[in-house]
Amino acid sequence: MLIRYKKAFEKIAMGLLSFMPNEKDIKKLKETIHSYENDDNWVLYLWKKNDEYIGIVGLVTDCNSMATIQHVSVVPSYRGEGVAKEMLQEVADLGQYESVRATEETRNIVQKCINCIDEEADDH
Repeated sequence: MLIRYKKAFEKIAMGLLSFMPNEKDIKKLKETIHSYENDDNWVLYLWKKNDEYIGIVGLVTDCNSMATIQHVSVVPSYRGEGVAKEMLQEVADLGQYESVRATEETRNIVQKCINCIDEEADDH
């Protein structure tokens, strides 16, 4: 289940973001969280499964309803179970964004997830 970030989730969010290669430094993590808390164009969602937060997806939006996926991270013990795909599918299902794109850092995981979603659609 996708849950919008709020300040009470700060430590959980920082822990999930720390799995991103460019978010290892605590100072960088704090700057990133600060941006999600204070910039209206930065939107952060946590993924909750069985009362546990196991993933995170962060977007930056522009005035044209274009969202850029800045962060996608899943707890290592849950990787390979389709969690990132579920998160991205639910973000798309929100209907708030006309289009969604990836950054260079998130491109591989986003493309992999989108290909899985497309393949599932073809199976039906």
